[in-house]
Amino acid sequence: MLGEPIQVLVDTVQKLERRNAARSLRKILASTRPEDIAEVFRFLGETQRKRIFDHIDDVEIRALVLSELDTDVLPSMLEQMTDGEIVPLLEEMSSDDTVDVLAAVADERRDALLNKMSREDMDEAHDLLRYDPETAGGLMVPDYFALERSTTCAEAILRLQDDSADLEMAFYVYVVNENGHLVGVVTLRQLVISPPNTALSDIMQPDIVRVATGDDQEQVAGLVARYNLLALPVVDDANRLVGIVTVDDVIDVIRQEATEDMLKMAGAGQVSFGLDARELGKAARSRMPWLLATLVGGIGASFIIHSFEEQMLKVALLAAFIPVIIGMAGNVGTQSLTIVTRGLALGHIDVTQTARVAVRELAIGMIGGLIYGVLLGVVAVIFGHNDPGVSATGGALAFGLSVSISLCGAMIIAAVVGSVVPMMFQRLSIDPAVATGPFVTTAVDILGVLFYFGVAVFLLGI
Repeated sequence: MLGEPIQVLVDTVQKLERRNAARSLRKILASTRPEDIAEVFRFLGETQRKRIFDHIDDVEIRALVLSELDTDVLPSMLEQMTDGEIVPLLEEMSSDDTVDVLAAVADERRDALLNKMSREDMDEAHDLLRYDPETAGGLMVPDYFALERSTTCAEAILRLQDDSADLEMAFYVYVVNENGHLVGVVTLRQLVISPPNTALSDIMQPDIVRVATGDDQEQVAGLVARYNLLALPVVDDANRLVGIVTVDDVIDVIRQEATEDMLKMAGAGQVSFGLDARELGKAARSRMPWLLATLVGGIGASFIIHSFEEQMLKVALLAAFIPVIIGMAGNVGTQSLTIVTRGLALGHIDVTQTARVAVRELAIGMIGGLIYGVLLGVVAVIFGHNDPGVSATGGALAFGLSVSISLCGAMIIAAVVGSVVPMMFQRLSIDPAVATGPFVTTAVDILGVLFYFGVAVFLLGI
């Protein structure tokens, strides 16, 4: 099914399910990649997902589908499954996927599921559940390939062949000393091209990029991306190798973090495309608080506009340019906060550079403000040339100048607010992506309107 649009697959699965065409549905699901089935589930309702999931016969495929489900879909899916259905799937998964699934259920049920698993799988899961799920320890798998320094290349290849069934992925040979401390790494390419009797200590790279169990998942993703690694070793406080984070999990982290940041900045809550009343209710509830913040800000801007009612009665044309100034300023503010928030997330900038970042964004806002301010000012002069209110006050040129200066100033204010607010959040140890979109937009609207009328009152003498 690779390359086929997901929507076609969604439509096909839904049609077969509605017709109770169980045999055809099983055939479609059996020939579809588990990752694509998991993607389809994002577009289905809660009850429909469970009915379709029950048509997957192969336990391995069922386990893969469950492990690939989006974090917004997984909890509701697990609620509809019995412990007897879940446990065999948990035992089929890799240990890191098992922990991810267990993290989606309540503590009481998690303990019940663990107690029903095999002793070995339960112990592995218990070990990984000790770590925060958004740290290197929470991401790692304990199945890695490590050998002592004195091992020869020939012996290492034989060991790798013997242990391959127990390894999720083997990209590197990690070299440890007699105490289990990580001392080097050998790529598989270096292993197979070296003479058979060569000791690993002679070809290993001692300068190893590694992370500790408590390191944040964004730091892990940044290291993998920077050094083009396929896996990253995880060590404990004593530098003992305890696991690896593989590139497939890092890709999920990058996608998850980027999605979360965008949703937080927009105040949009969770992502789900199902049409169930319950899911629609959840999505609506997650967005309402930030919409309320925007509403309050809009009311504040309305009060400001109302306070200048007398001036607008004299020059009604002032009202025509409010949407342009607010819209342009809002876009500039959104651009600045998006760039700064992403830079903070990727580690490209930090809070010590607040002044530098603000000056940079101010300069960009000023350049854009001058260009578009002049253009809008020309339009304002044309509009105001035959306007009685404009003619009775400062004249068309003064009106155009006030509009031009207002747009330039509003764009500068927006650029500064959009860059400084996320930096302030970061300094206060608050996630800078948390609804900065509604916050900045509201602030820019209020400040932009206030600046606009202040300039107009001063230049037009109204």
